[in-house]
Amino acid sequence: MPVAMADSSEFPPFMDPTQFMKLFAPTGATTTDPLVAYRAALDAWGTVLEPLAKAGRDKVDTTDRRFAAPQWEHPVFDLVRQSYQVMSEHMLAAVDQLDGLPEHDKAKMGFALRSILDAMSPANSPFTNPVALERALETQGASLMSGMQHLLQDMQRGQLTHTDPNAFTLGENIASTPGKVVHQTPLYQLIQYDPTTENVLETPLIIFPPWINRFYILDLTAEKSFIKYCVDQGITVFVVSWKSADASMKDVIWDDYIAAQIDAIDTVCSALDVPDVHTIGYCVAGTTLAATLAVLAATDAAHKVRSATFFTAQVDFSSSGELLHFVDDHQIAMTDALSAPQGYLDGRFLALTFNMLRGKDLIWSTVVKNYLLGEDYPAFDLLHWNGDVTNLPAKWHRSYLVDLYRDNRLVKPNDLSVLGTPIDLRRVKTPTYIQAGREDHIAPAQSVWKLQYHFTGPTKFVLAGSGHIAGVVNPPAQMKYQYWTNNAAPTSLAAFIEGATEIKGSWWPDWLSWLTEKGDTRVPATGGRQPGHGPLKALESAPGSYVKAR
Repeated sequence: MPVAMADSSEFPPFMDPTQFMKLFAPTGATTTDPLVAYRAALDAWGTVLEPLAKAGRDKVDTTDRRFAAPQWEHPVFDLVRQSYQVMSEHMLAAVDQLDGLPEHDKAKMGFALRSILDAMSPANSPFTNPVALERALETQGASLMSGMQHLLQDMQRGQLTHTDPNAFTLGENIASTPGKVVHQTPLYQLIQYDPTTENVLETPLIIFPPWINRFYILDLTAEKSFIKYCVDQGITVFVVSWKSADASMKDVIWDDYIAAQIDAIDTVCSALDVPDVHTIGYCVAGTTLAATLAVLAATDAAHKVRSATFFTAQVDFSSSGELLHFVDDHQIAMTDALSAPQGYLDGRFLALTFNMLRGKDLIWSTVVKNYLLGEDYPAFDLLHWNGDVTNLPAKWHRSYLVDLYRDNRLVKPNDLSVLGTPIDLRRVKTPTYIQAGREDHIAPAQSVWKLQYHFTGPTKFVLAGSGHIAGVVNPPAQMKYQYWTNNAAPTSLAAFIEGATEIKGSWWPDWLSWLTEKGDTRVPATGGRQPGHGPLKALESAPGSYVKAR
């Protein structure tokens, strides 16, 4: 809502922008326009500081997007910018030069220091950000009042807002691919999508999205929907929609999610009377899918999965990047304390953790745009999804941090047991497609690459441009980013990149070709291929009720 601003006579003397700017106006200035006075004061101080600013300009990073606006080129703010950047560089260099400190601890200190320095940036203050100052004067303070409203609303939510909360409605303009919920357990709903082709692949596809986020990252607007893309290629698609944890799930552990994946596989095979399915596991659900495949292999049921695709998924956590900074004893104890009262971890805490990995983009740019400049929120589907957090079962989350991230037990043969079965990833011979994001900060490409070292079946690795989300959600029609392949059996990610072939656009068609190589037999899209027309009856329309639960 626009804020009606009072004229300067209604301000207390110490808040009157006209009087405030007179304090900084050059001698002899008589204007009563605060914006004119502000610019005159800047010019006066700039004349004095220009030699200092010019002398230091070649010593700082001028590519930092926080300081990209032309207003930062003024000598006054250029000097502020330079001072901050020089200080930051010296402080970070001091951490690198610490002697006798293990590299892991040094990296953790560097991460913490970068987070503090990001918060200290002069771009984050209305008093040292020239763009915010200019906007406040141009709007007579309305921008700051609007920003204050945004801040208060976010404080009430306990979460940063990145996008217009009223821009999207599930089932209407987001997560709108037609389908039905055909199976439900206390942990997940199984959605089957309406076919759009006369014939479909005989082997259906089950997608396991991460329960850390809502499944519709793969079903954003119709133009970006991976689910719709698969349906339109003649694939019978099932997607698991996980329930956001509540108090009833306080005893849910990793075994329950693996049992749920096996249940979904068995349910689809039985309902469509097919011997096997294709599977996709995204992020944490991919990690779980790897364990599921190992359980199936150990129990003579590996034949139920014809292929497995992994989107930015890790099994070997030794190279899992900056998230390793959150798994020491202190961090785990803090997580336990946050989860203890209700038996689940509030998803807002996890969202903050992921946002901190890209603090400049996901935290401080939001502070500047929405709080300092008072800008309206954009209608951006991906940011809407990013803020639609889910809660995590406390016991599962703790074991995930300790057993996988900290102790890396999944890749130690028979060190972990699930559903009474020791896990040995070497048993997995299922044909596997592995997608990684070159700029992924959550599941680094180097970490995802290592999955190939632990399976013994045929694998194909594809490196996609961009990161954890945009690297996956990259539809062919947009012709955005690129991907790399290498058929020369390289033994390291560096060797893969050195000999890789770069292909412009989306990797989705490459995956589709790989999938159909595993069998291209088609059947009529009738009977059980229509949601609710076979043994599985329609319970409700997609996207279902679990995804809407808060």
